[in-house]
Amino acid sequence: MNVPNILTSLRIVLVPFLVLVFYMPYEWSYSASAAIFAVAAITDWFDGYLARRWNQTTAFGAFFDPVADKIMVATALCLLIEEFGAFWMTVPSMIIIGREIVISALREWMAELGKRTSVAVNRIGKLKTAAQMVAITLLLFTPVPLAGIIGYIGLALLYASAVLTLWSMYVYLRAAWPDLSPFSRG
Repeated sequence: MNVPNILTSLRIVLVPFLVLVFYMPYEWSYSASAAIFAVAAITDWFDGYLARRWNQTTAFGAFFDPVADKIMVATALCLLIEEFGAFWMTVPSMIIIGREIVISALREWMAELGKRTSVAVNRIGKLKTAAQMVAITLLLFTPVPLAGIIGYIGLALLYASAVLTLWSMYVYLRAAWPDLSPFSRG
């Protein structure tokens, strides 16, 4: 176990606390759950940075880091879907969750073909992740009904991250298309 792997594990440990705090019947639960998510989001960036900087990349980290991210994001989006109970929150959230499932399956399949690098994380994916982390943090902070500039910025960023999600999925699928095409020799 090294520091980057501990930070990745911390993200998973924070998920039940995020849910517990979010459902507490206190006004401060919104800001506290937003703070928990923000800490988890920062560890997402920080663990990767440290792993590369200190040359501490591990098989555990390569596998578990994206799993921790997806659990954290999907959980937070499900909380928001339930809390807001609105079409305008559900649609971008389902786009984001659906894309994560598709790209995870694509990466696994491409790895089996020995072509994992053709669907490696790219700049669009990193921008999508940053927008989504900020959006979710702001939306967790915003009580229902959506009100105030923070909530509207969060919603705009959620839609921006949904657009980036579709764009990055297109880029990944296009890169893998020669192996996915029904006309390929695979």
